[in-house]
Amino acid sequence: MIEIKKSEYRENVEAFAIAVVTILFVIIFVVQSFLVRGSSMEPTLLDGERLLVNKFIFKIREPKIGDIIVLKYPKDPTKKFIKRVIAVPNDTVQIRDGVVYVNGEAINEPYIKEKPELDFDWVNVPERTVFVMGDNRNGSKDSRDPDVGFIPYENIVGKAIFIFWPVPKVQVLFNPKYPELNDGFRQVMDY
Repeated sequence: MIEIKKSEYRENVEAFAIAVVTILFVIIFVVQSFLVRGSSMEPTLLDGERLLVNKFIFKIREPKIGDIIVLKYPKDPTKKFIKRVIAVPNDTVQIRDGVVYVNGEAINEPYIKEKPELDFDWVNVPERTVFVMGDNRNGSKDSRDPDVGFIPYENIVGKAIFIFWPVPKVQVLFNPKYPELNDGFRQVMDY
């Protein structure tokens, strides 16, 4: 009996094709690279840093307070912003005297650049939307701006999970730990 072997060329082509399909699957459905542009997330994220964004996570769970997300700008979906989730559906948000209140409780925000200078009246976060802010509270176009407003779930691209460039800043991005607050304010630490 004669053994028929695949040619080395054909094996290489098949291996390459499988690698390309796998990479495309990961890029399209699971993880994507994102370049930070601007200063709205300082000091957490700096202009020119590169992140990995988990595009799959919000298919299995809803956004949580503290998540750093990449989102499509509501007025022009071709533009992408990066912000932190401050409140989720059915939460209330207010900013008074430089303090952010969620569900009537002041939240501890050690990650911000400086306290917000302007007050913001109470709002209720509608279903299937989130309220987002940049960590550079006085240099961020975010949910406080009527052009941005509440971010619908369908505008969320994914959750920033890892800084991979520049090398000295390589780190996993964790959600801050919040104390339990009234009205179901959630404690989060997972990614």
